[in-house]
Order: sequence, then structure tokens, then C-alpha cells
Amino acid sequence: MSKRVLIVGGGMGGTIVANGLARHLGDELRRGEVAITMLGDTDQHFYQPGLLYVPFGRMRESELSREQRQVLNRRVTFHVDPAKHIDVEKNQVTTDSGKTHGYDYLVLATGSRVMPQNIPGMVEGAHWFYELAAARKLRQALDTFQGGTIVVNVNAPHKCPVAPIEVTLMLHDHFRAKGMGEKVRLIYTYPIGRLHGLEPVANWVKPEYDRLGIAYETFFNTSKVDPAGKTISSEEGVDLSYDLLITIPPHQGAQVIDDSGLGKGGWVPTHPRTLHREGSTNVFVVGDTTNIPISKAGSTAHFEADTLIDNLVSLIVDGRMTRTYDGKVYCFLETGMKTGTYIWFDYETPPSPSPPTQMVHWLKLAYNRMYWLSARGLL
Repeated sequence: MSKRVLIVGGGMGGTIVANGLARHLGDELRRGEVAITMLGDTDQHFYQPGLLYVPFGRMRESELSREQRQVLNRRVTFHVDPAKHIDVEKNQVTTDSGKTHGYDYLVLATGSRVMPQNIPGMVEGAHWFYELAAARKLRQALDTFQGGTIVVNVNAPHKCPVAPIEVTLMLHDHFRAKGMGEKVRLIYTYPIGRLHGLEPVANWVKPEYDRLGIAYETFFNTSKVDPAGKTISSEEGVDLSYDLLITIPPHQGAQVIDDSGLGKGGWVPTHPRTLHREGSTNVFVVGDTTNIPISKAGSTAHFEADTLIDNLVSLIVDGRMTRTYDGKVYCFLETGMKTGTYIWFDYETPPSPSPPTQMVHWLKLAYNRMYWLSARGLL
């Protein structure tokens, strides 16, 4: 009987796992000894980090998506049929269509989603760029903005933790290039007592903001937005007026995780080294779905997926695991429209941002174009 690998979710983490397994288990797949199935909720694969550039007209929408079937190895069976219930006791997943898929190994790659509706007034009063329609709307707002105060409001948890810093620095350069530098005031809010969750990143960005004249408000946990009065308020009692509000909405994981009793808020309790779901030996978690307290970012999903591929191949072929995840994360960080830096860290090594250079900026732009090789597991 063949070993069945079922992957729930068709984002970056799930796709890299599927393609990596298909590449390493080609002989077993041909002999019918292994079957790989993916359940997704759309027939499109979307490059989410590219959304950062859409409001500034720096990336074409056509570059952001491809058909998922074209991205996947042809030996991976793919169904657009979202998971409705996951039963880890019975080793089966039931989908929206009512079909049931059994498995020997399950990979949860259900990702995360923005939830602006969790904060009163945010949907009506704020812009964000984590979804294509919202990024288009923000692009129009920036095109017609005549000056005033822009509040960049950060809520937790959220994926791509450096994105709020990137969009703030890009906004500074954007309006300076339009000759509006003196007409625009930027205010950045963050929910804890520094400008970023990672202390070395916070220590790096504070003097950058000071140098550029970007104001900030820490310990700002958003309580509500007043679209009519154009104010945003915090649980700490601070009210900020704005002419344009750009928010990083709070995120949650997939509803199926909560409905199946596998986690709270859509996050699955995950062993930080083995990537097992806590309490399971044949259920693994990858990408945003984990509750591991590290960055929810594309590179995190990629490095986790590499670990998971090696271990699943070894389990299927040799009956044993071969490696553990070391917490590695590597992120490019735009520091404006023409420069960038990068941070990398793992469980043992804290991040240490390097001085921004134009070369790193071009490297990030190059990676944006090479993403599809990464999703196919070739990079």
C-alpha cells in the first residue's frame, strides 16, 4: 500500500514541500509507492510579498500570480477543495465538497489572513496592502494625496514583520521624489515599547526614523478607528489624527484550524525543532500556520519546508527523521525606493541589520522575479 502525503494549503510553504517531495521521491511516485495530494482554496498561486510594491506602481499585477497547477510538479494531485474539518485521530481530512482524504503524513500549510474587521472602524477608515484589492485602493489614495499626516499603524500578530518599516521608509522616499516631502508628516505606531518586535531591528530603525523626521508612538494597541473624525485610538488612551491611515491589520490563521480543535486563532502548537504538531507524530506544520515565536515570513516557510522535505523523505524511505529546524530566517528589507538591507537570524543568533546599500535593493527586486523558481523548489 502506498504512503499517502496530504498537504492542506497551497501557499509558498505547502507548494515547496509538495514539489520537493515529488523531486526526491520520483522513483517511488512512479512505482505507486507514494502519493502526494494537495488541497487548496484557489486555482491561483499568489506572490504576496509583491503586494508591497503595488501601491507605489513598482510591480505589475500580472507578475504576482500564476496558475497553481503550473507551479506544481505534475506528479502532485491537486484539488481546489478547501479543508473543512481535520481529524488527526482518524488521519483524515473532510473538504467543503464533502469528500474525505485519508493520509499517512499530513502537512498543515493553511497560512494566515488579515482581519481588519476585528477593530471597530478599521475596514471603513484605513488602507492596507496585504490583499490585491486593498493594495489597488491604497495606490489610488497615494496618487491623489495632496499632503497632511499619514499614520502607519501596526497591529499584532502580523506576517512579514519588516513590512511596516519598509512601507514607512518607501512612503518617505515616494513623497520626497514627488516634491511633497515638506507637505507630508509620517507617524508610525507599534504595540510594544519599541519600534519592532526584534530588539536589534528596533535599535537600528529608531535612529533612521529620527534622521528622516518620521515620528513614532510606541505602546499603541489599537482600540478603534473613527473614519468620520479621521482619528485612530489606542487602548492606552492615545488619539492620533490622520489624513491617510495605512494599517497593518491583525492577522489570524485559517478558520479550519479552530473548527478542528487544532489551535487557537488559527495557529497550530508546533514543536520548534521537528515541526511536528504538538501531540502528533505524523502531522507537520509549516509557514504562517505554526505558533513558533519567530517571523511569519516567506523565508521562514522556505527554510521550514526544506527541513520538512528532508524528514518526510527519510521517514518514507528509511523510517527515521534526519534533521531539525534551526529557526533560520533571512529577510530583505527595503529602506526606501533605492536602498535595502537584510537581516538573518536563527534560534541561537540574533539579527544584526547591515548598513543599507543599493545592491541589496536590487537583490530583493531580483528575488521578486525569481520567486517562481523558489516556489518550484529549484532555488
